[in-house]
Formats: sequence, structure tokens, C-alpha cells
Amino acid sequence: MTEDLLPALTVRAAEAAHTRDPACPCTTATLAVRGDTTVVRHAVAVAKAHAPDTDVAALAVRTAVAARLPGILLPPLAATPAELHGRPVTYWPYGTPVDPDDPDAAPWEEAGGLLARLHRTPLPESVPPTRGPEKAARAVALLRDLTPRHPAAALVLDAWADLPPWARDEAPAPGPVRLCHGDFHLGQLIRDPAPGSPWLLIDVDDLGAGPPVWDLARPAAWYAVGMLDPDAWHRFLTAYRAAGGPAVPPDGDPWPALDAPARALTAQTAARAVTKAAAAGRPLDEVEEWLVDACARMRSVPAAAPAD
Repeated sequence: MTEDLLPALTVRAAEAAHTRDPACPCTTATLAVRGDTTVVRHAVAVAKAHAPDTDVAALAVRTAVAARLPGILLPPLAATPAELHGRPVTYWPYGTPVDPDDPDAAPWEEAGGLLARLHRTPLPESVPPTRGPEKAARAVALLRDLTPRHPAAALVLDAWADLPPWARDEAPAPGPVRLCHGDFHLGQLIRDPAPGSPWLLIDVDDLGAGPPVWDLARPAAWYAVGMLDPDAWHRFLTAYRAAGGPAVPPDGDPWPALDAPARALTAQTAARAVTKAAAAGRPLDEVEEWLVDACARMRSVPAAAPAD
């Protein structure tokens, strides 16, 4: 199916680019082919084919929300998803991503401010639930089903079992729900190539109503396990608070709010790493070992008391 989809999606991306810029330089690149997602760029436009089992109605709502929040989310080029080879397709402007080879230039302050503004946006009518806790639970279930005897599996599963039910997608999250990105990391930021253009959030697949603290959980987890520089973490958190972000208190210790989702994201990432390594028949690499070790340490460090 991917063999048939890719050339057709490339044609669709070109059509979108030519509509946007008749003087199109006609440069094409495949940006991603992973799992059930394929992304193609043609000059100023990007076409994304979503998974075949995507809820198209929910995706349409998410795309419409992005169109209404152009200063926070990247607005789509088309108001509603199209269809191609049985897959929903969305169209977006091309933007410059964060440079992974220049960590000192990572826009942590901008990311914190964008998430705060997103979380403060009134919840749109009929927006679907965000999928953050659901995806974490699915990653752990896959580990349990496919590789339960892997030497690292028990450490990850034990860490997951210690989490509160809401962080395992077994109960409603505490506190009011907000409009959330659902899968935030630096790869979800782009900006127009023109100098001085603002950063915007991309990828609406998990956008929806949920616990805003989940959007802070991945950077928090990276910081907690030593994968994110403390200065970058504090810049991110300070910017989020300065912009009125509601996921954590405006001052004081943020960890009573952050602890459970940060542990959940650590377990999710470790579960995916172990499952992927086992499927490839290879040992865990250094970063994957680091994640599993973090799960082991989680059992020896008491969880922070939940915020009132």
C-alpha cells in the first residue's frame, strides 16, 4: 500500500504547492514514512497521510481548531481532510523544524509560551479527548503482549503499575480539562523560513481535551532522568508559568503536578524502546538502557504527593 500511496501523495503535495505558489520551484522530499503515517513535502506545501483507522470526524475537528488558532498552531492549507487510497490526508504549509544538531538554539521559551496559550484557550465545542494517556497505555500493553520475557520488560511494567490510575488511562484525570496538544516535543515545532518568523505547534493528531500537565510531561521526564539540560528545563517551565499556563502552580514546587505524567512518559518511552529492540533482535542501545534504568529508579523514589 505504501508503494502506491507515496507517488499519489507526492502528486497531491505538488497540487497543493502549485495552488499556493504558481511559481513553485518544484522541489520534492519524503519527510516521513513510519508506521501508518506518510508525509511528503513539495516546495511550500506538505501532505500528510494519516493512519487508515483514523477517526476522520475527530481529525476534521482537530484540523478546524488549528485553523482557528493561527498564532499557536500551524493553520492547515485545507479546511477538511481529503481521502487518498483509503487514508485521510491533510495539507499544511512547509516550515523549518528545530535543528537537532544545535541544542543551544532550541526554542524552549517559545515552546513554553505556546503551550500556555494553548492551555488557556477556551475549550472548543465537540473537540475530542486528547490521546496522551491512551497512547502511553497502548505502548505498555504492546510491551506486555509482545515481549513479556525480555529482561527489561519487568522493570518497565513494574514502574507502570505504580502509577495512579489516571496516568495509566484507567480513570479520569484530576482537575479541569483543557485544550492540549497531546504529544508535545521539540519535533512538534516549526516556523516559516522567513527570518524572524514565530514558532508554531504542528501535528494535531492528538489535539483535544485533557490534562494540560501531560503536555509538560515529556520535557519533565527528560529533565528528571538527566536527558535534558537543567537550564533548558527551567527556561521552558519559567516561560510556561510567565504566560499563565494552568498545568502547574504559578510558583513553588511543580513536581506534585508533574510527577505522575513524567513517570508515565518515561515508562511509555522505555516500553517502546524495549519493544522496538526486541522486534529487531538487537540489544538495547545506550539511551534505551538509560530509560529502562530510569524505570528501575522510579520504584525506589517515592512519588510526589499529588497537588490539591
